[in-house]
Amino acid sequence: MKRSERHKLKENPFATWVGEISETLLDYRRELTWAGVALATIVALVVGYQYWRAQAAGKADMELAAALAIADAAVVPPPAPGTPGASQTPQPGTYPTEEAKLEAALPKFLEVVQRYPATRAATTALYHAGATLAELGRYDDAAARYRQVIDEGPGTVYSEMAQLGLAAIDVMTNKPADAIPIYQKLIAAPDTKLPLDGVLVQMARAYAKMGKTDEAARAYKRILDEFPQSLYATDARQALGEMGEDQPS
Repeated sequence: MKRSERHKLKENPFATWVGEISETLLDYRRELTWAGVALATIVALVVGYQYWRAQAAGKADMELAAALAIADAAVVPPPAPGTPGASQTPQPGTYPTEEAKLEAALPKFLEVVQRYPATRAATTALYHAGATLAELGRYDDAAARYRQVIDEGPGTVYSEMAQLGLAAIDVMTNKPADAIPIYQKLIAAPDTKLPLDGVLVQMARAYAKMGKTDEAARAYKRILDEFPQSLYATDARQALGEMGEDQPS
């Protein structure tokens, strides 16, 4: 803008401001053009990444569903040799033993974990891999998977379930005293996502295994006091009866 033209606009501050901005845009047109290109590239990358993540999550969910279908498949033992008209070929979608089914499901869970890291499906698959290993009696491997879930998914329901899994391993390997602090922590958590009656009954059984009948009785009574309609109420009453303890009315 010429000096004379700017002088004419001195009585109009807004017009002067517009003129200055126009000059700035002309001076930095090339820089602004490249900035626009860079911004468009960043936006395209972000959108592309989000799309890729959505696609990956969808595939991960499908593969997780396939692994869960194997884990939930029916176990149909083969007929006794020589049974008339019986086929020794397993029915499609079934497994001859529980162990065979678990061994088939385990690598499928681990594939989801390896192929789709940092997805919700991977966390779920990792937990189920731990549970499957525990059912197969491979407790050290199961514990390692559970700890991985706890580290990678803090605050999630699977993190709490993995802690419960670690406690169960402690009980199964004759270390119930190590399980008690885990149960106590889960019960005391103000925002736990686990059903407390389920945690209480497991803690009661751990106490009973330790021979601490008073602590076990308190846990069973708490189930009856706080969760009278619990699925574990019958078990709690039976256990208290066997201990010779009074039961809440």
